[in-house]
Amino acid sequence: MSLQANPSQPNQDLQAIVRAMKQAHLAHGPATAAQRQDRLHRAARLVSGHHAALAQAMSADFGHRATYQSLAADVMTSVKMLNYAAEQLPRWMQAEPVEVPAPGMKGWIQQQPLGLVGIISPWNFPLNLAFGPLSGVFAAGNVALIKPSELTPRTSELLAELVGRYFDPMELGVVLGDASVGAAFSGLPFDHLVFTGSTAVGKHVMRAAAEHLVPVTLELGGKSPVVVDSDADIALAMARTLTIKTFNAGQICLAPDYLLLQPEKTEAMVAASRQFMAQAFPTLQANADYTSIINDRHYARLMGLLADAEAKGARIISLAPDGEVAADPSARKIAPHLVIGATDDMAIMQEEIFGPLLPVRLWSAPEEPVAYINAHPRPLAAYYFGNDPARQQSFAEQTTSGALVINDVMSHAAIETLPFGGVGGSGIGAYHGIHGFRRFTHAKAVVQQSQDGASGLRLRAPYADKLAAAEAALAAI
Repeated sequence: MSLQANPSQPNQDLQAIVRAMKQAHLAHGPATAAQRQDRLHRAARLVSGHHAALAQAMSADFGHRATYQSLAADVMTSVKMLNYAAEQLPRWMQAEPVEVPAPGMKGWIQQQPLGLVGIISPWNFPLNLAFGPLSGVFAAGNVALIKPSELTPRTSELLAELVGRYFDPMELGVVLGDASVGAAFSGLPFDHLVFTGSTAVGKHVMRAAAEHLVPVTLELGGKSPVVVDSDADIALAMARTLTIKTFNAGQICLAPDYLLLQPEKTEAMVAASRQFMAQAFPTLQANADYTSIINDRHYARLMGLLADAEAKGARIISLAPDGEVAADPSARKIAPHLVIGATDDMAIMQEEIFGPLLPVRLWSAPEEPVAYINAHPRPLAAYYFGNDPARQQSFAEQTTSGALVINDVMSHAAIETLPFGGVGGSGIGAYHGIHGFRRFTHAKAVVQQSQDGASGLRLRAPYADKLAAAEAALAAI
């Protein structure tokens, strides 16, 4: 089911859909394991069976997007998450027995579906960040309503069409519309709401959800640091950092947002960066492997960040291949740039970049990277390059982030057994694998009393004998 909400009254339209889906969910009763698996498998077939059309739509929305990036990050990853959940959910659904205080009693935790879950998905990975949470939502026995981004209209429209083919409108729906529809969507009385996007918008979403006390999962990104320690292999660190900074042109919530480096390593870092680019992108502007910036506004924003940093004293190094422009507004392609000597008064250090720009902040004392990270909002991920186990452990213990990856960047996101989510300013809650199943269920405590009800008799009057026994027990402690 898709809904093109009336801009003049989006809330009324959406309220009607939510009421209908909630009523249908209750009338249907709890979904069995087979029904949940069927929904997950249909979602996987939707994505895999139409991967070419979906990749083409995403590329058209971006202006150009590398087909492999769409297949790897949006199609294959989504299918993997959905199939993994279908495989594992019979085990996840099992009641969890717990210890009880008296003979004859039984106690267990029952994982119960929440009901209707809203999913607000972003433009940068329009399938992954819709079907990723949906895998947990469906595994948990819920139904869902998705609001995809208006910045990827072709993809959103195709998604709505395909969902209408594969799903009953009371199982899964797609809401199309602009930011006003998104605002109305975030204020609906869902049983849970998932939002992926900026911290600023996430605050508005959380305020709107609070009106109905709707619990939220917020994946907000932030500024994820890369720490290059004194014993790190600089070539390895830059190759792995720039692999992700060039993937989707750095338009990733988990992309490295700044690098912390010793001053004496600067020129080696620049040389390693150039070497990586020469191997990975010998050409760039005409290279089908390199993705465009999503729209003119974001292109202008990124160019503005570079201009501001340069005006405030940063050394700007373009990693464009020799003979090519650093940026082309007609194609909206920006080569990766190093912004060396970045300082906190620069705009590039004050907001999430979401593009192929890498500020480099220099440090001298060993304690500086940890102190700097801890003085700023907690990031969605932190990346540490260095080979000393003691320093790795120290960094892990002294910093707080949604995830920590040692000697790589973003590799945790593809591991279904790990939770994916932020902390503090980078988000609330996590999903993926069993963590998504648990996020979108209610852990209900269930107790079956013994035949004699012995454990409850201690609360029954008269209390005289019980009081004496209680006083004696306390005296013996």
